[in-house]
Amino acid sequence: MSTDSPVNSPDKSESTLGKRLRNFLIVMVAIALSVALVLGLRTETTSATLAKLSDSSTPLEVAISNGKPSLVEFYADWCTVCQKMAPDITQLETEYADKMNFVMLNVDNTKWLPEMLKYRVDGIPHFVFLSQQGETIAQAIGDQPRTIMASNLEALVTGSSLPYAQASGKVSKFSAPVAPTASQDDPRSHGSQVVN
Repeated sequence: MSTDSPVNSPDKSESTLGKRLRNFLIVMVAIALSVALVLGLRTETTSATLAKLSDSSTPLEVAISNGKPSLVEFYADWCTVCQKMAPDITQLETEYADKMNFVMLNVDNTKWLPEMLKYRVDGIPHFVFLSQQGETIAQAIGDQPRTIMASNLEALVTGSSLPYAQASGKVSKFSAPVAPTASQDDPRSHGSQVVN
């Protein structure tokens, strides 16, 4: 007679089934914790970085009058490209903080409408490079590699011409609110006239 009786078989299968179930649960919990950790760190890092940039931003009126060159960034908290670039901008700010101003202008704040119109902001992030006198040297729109931004900032602080003066990358679309006018002098009127 065999030592493997039918009475012993269910115990072995239950034991094996129990081990498999336990291992499966461990794997699922590990995956769930990993996903939660990655998402949590990503969200915290991105929002904290944008918030940090905004908090440490030099006021625009100070930046255009303190004798340092400036990088002005038009951004929004909802802008995925701005969020993606925030860690690089934070590193550049740390590296160049004593040599230049970093100015953050949130496009959702209508206070900055005159500046949005002046610099023709229609996509964000929109970067404006200002000289020591506060004059516009160049602009870059959209996702910019850190190396390109670093090259432009280095040229800005040394007074050289910017190697990537009109760079364009991936943007988040944005339209500045503009009040309609009925003036014939407005180039957007396309020759339409108001009839009395």
